[in-house]
Amino acid sequence: MQNVMNLSFNALGENEAFARVAVAAFAAKLNPTMDDLAELKTAVSEAVTNAIIHGYDSNPACVVYLSASIDDGEIDVVIRDEGKGIRNIEEAKEPLFTTKPEMERAGMGFTIMEHFTDLLEIESSTSSGTVVRFKKRLAGKRVRCV
Repeated sequence: MQNVMNLSFNALGENEAFARVAVAAFAAKLNPTMDDLAELKTAVSEAVTNAIIHGYDSNPACVVYLSASIDDGEIDVVIRDEGKGIRNIEEAKEPLFTTKPEMERAGMGFTIMEHFTDLLEIESSTSSGTVVRFKKRLAGKRVRCV
């Protein structure tokens, strides 16, 4: 049976930690490894931070939307903003690319998300915002002891 959660929160930097913990708690029923849980939390952190800083220019009046579903040992996370969007997704995915060099941003967010998830999809429009979706299998992984 599929399990679904939906959250929305103001675009405040402090809510990034809330999003991380909420998704980690939601995923806990799959009994993920500590490494998988850390990777999931990092991917959530990167996507939420991008929404807040790049999508909304850190405007706390704006809202970030997060949904997650679990089905058959896999978590599917969607983070959406209604901000200014990404003009060139392929360019934004390049390591070290940032639209906020004055904030000393590393430009590694999408690279990290790709590395830590099994599937990453990005949809964006300069008129309606950005949707970041990623999937990660958390159940069914077994480590054999020899």
